[in-house]
Amino acid sequence: MVTARVWVLKKHFEGFPKTSDFELKKIELPNLKDGELLLESVFLSVDPYMRPYSQRDMKEGDIMIGTQVARVVESKNPAFSVGAFVVAGSGWRTHFISDGKDLHLLPAGWPESLSKSLALGTVGMPGLTAYFGLLEVCKMKPGDTVLVNAAAGAVGSVVGQLAKIGGCKVVGCAGSDDKVAYLKKIGFDEAFNYKTVTSLDEALRKASPDGYDCFFDNVGGEFAYTAISQMKKYGRIAICGAISQYNDSVPQKGPYVQIPMLFKELQMEGFIVSRWNNRREEGLKALLKWVVEGKVKCHEHITEGFENMPMAFIGMLKGENLGKAVVKV
Repeated sequence: MVTARVWVLKKHFEGFPKTSDFELKKIELPNLKDGELLLESVFLSVDPYMRPYSQRDMKEGDIMIGTQVARVVESKNPAFSVGAFVVAGSGWRTHFISDGKDLHLLPAGWPESLSKSLALGTVGMPGLTAYFGLLEVCKMKPGDTVLVNAAAGAVGSVVGQLAKIGGCKVVGCAGSDDKVAYLKKIGFDEAFNYKTVTSLDEALRKASPDGYDCFFDNVGGEFAYTAISQMKKYGRIAICGAISQYNDSVPQKGPYVQIPMLFKELQMEGFIVSRWNNRREEGLKALLKWVVEGKVKCHEHITEGFENMPMAFIGMLKGENLGKAVVKV
């Protein structure tokens, strides 16, 4: 009999999440049936989507949603051998039982020298979000000027690097000078700290006086409106997230985007990466290749200890992470 530790949503978040909104529990797991396997989490992901999705999809007392890299410790399923590593979406748990249907083995050719935690970041869902958001929503092409906010995060840092691979000029913004230095280190043409500029409008204009062809928006709110006003005619905008609004108790009002959208004939589209689940293998293969070749650099913010999941989640929402926020069990 295996005892799993799990984090449950004790109380729905009101405004910014607090550690008291979570509760750590223990669950006794049953013995395996034929076709099942027992897994232990090795790395767990904390991501911005967990904030709005918990409100939409969860009840108080449910195990927190999320993804992990897990190792097979016992198997009665011939498709998965003991010792294999998989990506699973089984929430905040140290151990769990699966029938294997929703598990993904790490991409073929994963080098031993590469941390398996990257399957939660650059070579995982955030990387795929950047890949398909740029190619399919922004329809990026060589010579474009691409703007990305939250650019030092798990998605934004990949967006900028993929745009450079695609022959674009890339402008990024982030919330600290250290993050701005990191963006320049990984190849962004222009980067600035949105918290210290006197005028966001002027900073965007200075970074690209001619405006922007593509805008990859992770933030929403006032930033998005200011950026939309500086788009070139027929520009394309991918709405990936709205982290500036996730913790608002009262919904933000305006400003409104219709006039710049109309006069510039812009395209704006929201997307969720699961739309391209049938092309998952294509995206992961490309991302892994670029990482191995050194064309895409990875940075992780790793928190040690399953007991620190809530702290890691809250810190990520506050922007304390550089790159992908991961918890190592």
